[in-house]
Amino acid sequence: MKTTSIISGTAKGRQLSVASGIRPTQEMVRKAFVDIMHGAFQDSVVLELFAGSGAIGIEALSNGARDVIFVENNIQCCNAIKKNLSALGFDKNRAVDSVLFMDVERAIAQLEEHNKRFDIIFLDPPYYKDLAKNTLQRLSACDIVTPHCVIVAEHNRKDFLESSINNITCFKQKRYGDTVLSFYQKQ
Repeated sequence: MKTTSIISGTAKGRQLSVASGIRPTQEMVRKAFVDIMHGAFQDSVVLELFAGSGAIGIEALSNGARDVIFVENNIQCCNAIKKNLSALGFDKNRAVDSVLFMDVERAIAQLEEHNKRFDIIFLDPPYYKDLAKNTLQRLSACDIVTPHCVIVAEHNRKDFLESSINNITCFKQKRYGDTVLSFYQKQ
């Protein structure tokens, strides 16, 4: 199993286990994301879709997020996230279902059904499969975002995302090599 480091907050420098076969968000991109969101994590409720290693959600916890829900459909990744949360002490006083082993579409429906609301949603789906676009469309049609929610999609620069998808609009894009972070808010 490979590792990556937490780049900020109370767990800065600690190592995360990463399940084999996944592409975790690069440390440079995570650092930029945390810098852009400066202060927004404090007391927020975060949803990490296509969580992989859980690095983004764990960065949020390290920077003061009140709660994070991780959604991943790979059991090895879910186990690595749980192991990382435990090793860092972020599993204490957390909901039992904070790591959801299911596909994103089903998770969004379940979260909406349980009236969950999020301040920050981060999605990093596999590239070149229209999953970012489809997930943004689904998020725009559901009621799991708070009025000030920021939705961030990590995608390859060749994966084109519309500037407006139904009732969510892109207000910022940042490029890091071939990786792009697109920031959306509901209108």
